[in-house]
Amino acid sequence: MRRAVIFCTMGLALAACTSGGTDPAPSEQPPTQTSAGSTPSPTTGPITPPVPDWPTYHGDAARTGMSRVLPTPTGALHTTAVNLDAAMYASPIVGAGVTIAATENNSVYGLDASGRPLWRAQLGPPARRSDLPCGNIDPSGITATPAYDPASGSVFVVTEQRDPVRHELVALDVRTGATRWHVSVDLPGADPRAMQERGALAVAGGRVWVPFGGRDGDCGDYKGRLVGVRLDGTGAAVDYTVPTIREGGIWAPAGPVVDPAGQLYVAVGNGEAGTGDRYDFSDSVLKIDPSTVKLLDSFSPRSWQSDNGADLDLGSQGPALVDERWVFIAGKSGTGYVLRQNALGGIGGEVSSLELCRSFGGPAVAGDVVYVPCADGVRAVRIDASGTMRVLWHAEQSIAGSPVLGGSRVWSLDQDAGRLHALDPVTGRSTLDVAVGDVTRFATPALHGNQVLVPTRAGLVVVTVS
Repeated sequence: MRRAVIFCTMGLALAACTSGGTDPAPSEQPPTQTSAGSTPSPTTGPITPPVPDWPTYHGDAARTGMSRVLPTPTGALHTTAVNLDAAMYASPIVGAGVTIAATENNSVYGLDASGRPLWRAQLGPPARRSDLPCGNIDPSGITATPAYDPASGSVFVVTEQRDPVRHELVALDVRTGATRWHVSVDLPGADPRAMQERGALAVAGGRVWVPFGGRDGDCGDYKGRLVGVRLDGTGAAVDYTVPTIREGGIWAPAGPVVDPAGQLYVAVGNGEAGTGDRYDFSDSVLKIDPSTVKLLDSFSPRSWQSDNGADLDLGSQGPALVDERWVFIAGKSGTGYVLRQNALGGIGGEVSSLELCRSFGGPAVAGDVVYVPCADGVRAVRIDASGTMRVLWHAEQSIAGSPVLGGSRVWSLDQDAGRLHALDPVTGRSTLDVAVGDVTRFATPALHGNQVLVPTRAGLVVVTVS
């Protein structure tokens, strides 16, 4: 008989707790179809969320990906497909009980728990592939996961628009979808046509933070950059730009990670510097002070120069904060690193390293265990008190999507097959799966109440756990 496990709330540890029955059979029911093409009158009254919101990528500022209220599945998973006007590359979020879904057509939808549209905001014509020097998204509208600020009731999204190609940060009223303000986040020193805003937005230090990298193909004059705008849209935007000649993109889908002190951590991609060149803070983890927008600390592998030349940088995965002491990072090279949060280590100053996997997306964290989105299957990695890593399990090769945690399961997508899997957190074995349709490479679910919300190329699939 298989053991049932829970995500224990104290310490966020995983533990085997009780015995249970056999796993439920996979659900093969086709998704129930609804449409968000028509827009009813906006909601005008206050909305009281019945369960905790999921206001940002992976649920919280630290990007842990943890829900404490999702029930453990005891039966088949049920799906409802909500057809939207374009693909969703961004993860859905939930603010004030409203599910926010943003598409590549620059549309933002506010949906109720059943997937019924409460409002829709169309924020201008998206850029087309023909407008851009390179890239693999067409149309290119809202690619990054939005963020919700409960104090102001604003949802923040970044749109990419055409004629000319530009990027605008827009604040929407979560209750009605009305635009509160919008500002340009294209700052001097880089070509907006070459810049892509893929990383999730973050709210910290009284600002919303917008990361920029380049497009697929690494073309044009782009630089990694983190732009901060006050939550009320006033004042000049501030920025930290990676001091490289070119490239050094901050493009990992998880975006900035925020520690308990409010400091920002970002992963940086390959730069122009090579053998013999001066260190340019590419292929790095950077720690940035949101109040001064100054670099506080950094880490880069000793191999940073050769990594740059071979496109084997750390920029493909967001940093993970582990056990209040460590930072875990991996990337394209296949090596995982453990760093100290209070001293990242500079060049070659890691606490430990391990040949692990090529990682793309955003990890999830429970206590001292990191769930890593490896290209050949999710891995669970424990980091002990000395900072040493140990692989606990390796999921099936095809289950490689950025994971989230809830209901005694690790939820991850098989992107090629278009299926959502519920993995046993002790063994990594899939206990339940369901078809959700065509998803993008970096798709990651959101968790809200008894729902797993999955972004797809057709819109949103609501998976109900019972």
